Amino acid sequence: MNPGNASSPNVFILLGFSDHPWLEMPLFIMVLVAYICTLVGNISIIVVSRIDPHLDSPMYFFLSNLSFLDLCFTTTTIPQLLLNLWGPDKSVSYGGCVTQFYMFHFLGATECILLAVMSLDRYMAICKPLRYPAIMHQRLCIILVAMTWLSGLANSLLQSSLTIQLPLCGNNKVDDFLCEVPVMIKMSCVDTTFNVAMLSVVGTFYSLVPLSLILVSYGFIVATVLRIQSSEGKKKAFNTCGSHVIVVCLFYGPVISMYVQPSATNSQDKNKLMSLFYSLVTPMLNPFIYTLRNKDIKRAMRRLLTKKYSLKKQRKHQTQTKT
Repeated sequence: MNPGNASSPNVFILLGFSDHPWLEMPLFIMVLVAYICTLVGNISIIVVSRIDPHLDSPMYFFLSNLSFLDLCFTTTTIPQLLLNLWGPDKSVSYGGCVTQFYMFHFLGATECILLAVMSLDRYMAICKPLRYPAIMHQRLCIILVAMTWLSGLANSLLQSSLTIQLPLCGNNKVDDFLCEVPVMIKMSCVDTTFNVAMLSVVGTFYSLVPLSLILVSYGFIVATVLRIQSSEGKKKAFNTCGSHVIVVCLFYGPVISMYVQPSATNSQDKNKLMSLFYSLVTPMLNPFIYTLRNKDIKRAMRRLLTKKYSLKKQRKHQTQTKT
């Protein structure tokens, strides 16, 4: 895929859902609505987490990072998908395609690790409540987030750099709605056994290892919660962790299906649906899951809206007084 190689195209055609043309316009409307909901929901969580002093804790620091990550994740792919669904032009430049799969794998791997870090935070909060403020201090939280982003970048540099070296022999039709490493590997005209093996190994590491850490953390959490005498305390603890568990299931299911299972077992239509799910549906649902199940965020949003309404009413009153 070296741009200096004559066998590599300068423009790629994202076939997407063009084999079902009747589906494109309804899908455009659904994707646009979902994308707007994703932007509004995640931006709201970031703003509320940063402004409201009641949410000044490691849990909401990590949650705001997850929301920012989801914003970047969807913006990497969805605007291009909307352009392709809107009209007959399905093309994307070489640079745009390369940038897309570098960013997609960078952000995807980062989210895998961040979800594991969030489970560690919940473990410390519930299983070590007295030591929690001392252990999960601001500096450690910043270090954990920085390591999370750097680990995602390392994954992207490895996988994408290996993929970009594969010759395509003039093949420029991408049977997907985005440029993604597994799809680009399939397009190559040389033996890709090494690339497929590396994708499987690294995909296993970035999905199953964090998932194992999450399961271990929640194993300890469940054991601790069951020892709580108060039913109200148990309910509060399970509600706090329930949102994170749902998000983990929604994210890791499609990822494991795409990157851990052998690619031969998945049809391309299934791969497209899996990619659409974890690149759009999961980021859209995350803020609603956390908002609907978290009383602190609901109270914070209510305070923010009330404050905004009061300021607006006050300005209106001042304007009327001056006139």
